[in-house]
Amino acid sequence: MLTRRELLTTGGVAALIGGAGLLGRVVRAEEPAKPTLTVPNGNVLPFEMKAGVKEFRLVAEPVEREFAPGMKVKCWGYNGQTPGPLIEATEGDRVRVLVTNRLPEPTTIHWHGVLLPNGMDGVGGVNQPHIKPGETWAYEFTLRQHGTLMYHPHSDETLQMAMGMMGMIVVHPKAPEDPPVDRDFAILLHEWAVEPGRLVPDPSAMTDFNMFTFNSRIFPGTEPLVVRTGQRVRIRLGNLSMDDHPIHLHGHAFRVTGTDGGQVPESARWPETTVLVPVGATRDVEFTADVPGDWAFHCHKSHHAMNAMGHGIPNLLGVDQAGLEERIREHLPGYMAMGQSGMGNMQEMEGMPGPENTIPMMTGKGPHGPIGMGGMFTLLKVRDGITSYDDPGWYPQPPGTAAYPVK
Repeated sequence: MLTRRELLTTGGVAALIGGAGLLGRVVRAEEPAKPTLTVPNGNVLPFEMKAGVKEFRLVAEPVEREFAPGMKVKCWGYNGQTPGPLIEATEGDRVRVLVTNRLPEPTTIHWHGVLLPNGMDGVGGVNQPHIKPGETWAYEFTLRQHGTLMYHPHSDETLQMAMGMMGMIVVHPKAPEDPPVDRDFAILLHEWAVEPGRLVPDPSAMTDFNMFTFNSRIFPGTEPLVVRTGQRVRIRLGNLSMDDHPIHLHGHAFRVTGTDGGQVPESARWPETTVLVPVGATRDVEFTADVPGDWAFHCHKSHHAMNAMGHGIPNLLGVDQAGLEERIREHLPGYMAMGQSGMGNMQEMEGMPGPENTIPMMTGKGPHGPIGMGGMFTLLKVRDGITSYDDPGWYPQPPGTAAYPVK
């Protein structure tokens, strides 16, 4: 155990940085205990303590993001990723963020929802000059609130945000929470226009998006949320996309406990299974994971739980297509007719050749066959007595608790 004197030495700091579970963060001794923050398919930004200030470094730069195995996209982001790493601090902290611009155009960072001095707000041309390529600027302020917040550019933001430049901020309260939370997840919602076979998103898209992501990943590339039965769970959701997203959880009811404006009073909370996350907002939901199983967690706009969709496809539902395939293949080899009796057959088409760097619209395999989902979809995996938060695999349903066919 490090003493306070040892903690303040270089050796003590190094020991903390190397310690298991601290993700490279130097934690002040007086900070209250808090649950380990989990960023599925992402990470928390390290910091250094400098004269009582938590100093973070962000680099705005082009990045390559794997949305799912078999599909990579050339985006813009921070520190080699999109969304950028999550910034974690505690109410009352003095923070400094050094922002280096390695983009081919100017940028800034706006601290979305953060209460701070006007000159730190990051709106290019209003609060500060734009950060030119190659420059590094410092943002420094004291955190006056706690909650789930975000960061993003306010310089050519239409293009830069469409390319993936955004991140989340979590500010923990000074006092311990009551009741305490055991598992704390942070997920940023976004949507993209990536035409089949393309590598670069189309930043000019306004309504026709075809990729919908949790932390810039699409199912089946999204990590599951693994918890132990009986644990109290918080899921923090942020939305910097162009659409509202109704996020739905199966098997449990939750309460909305926070927004980017602050904590929701206990008297104003009510049970839900779906929370609408508006554009430019965050929502915290909390519940007790009291039912073991594999529970779907997804956007309930059905086309937001699909991949690589095409718009303007002719509607052939109910149309007799007999002989059509063969005739079209004379002019277009490899053509496959679909849609006469629905799109469910696409769930079996993962091996069907398609454009390079494009995964199927409906994909993923479960213990009972094709899952037929994509996009903003993952699983809450609740298990009895687990000692690790690694993916436990598929839930073995006890006899007498599963649906069955009737003759």
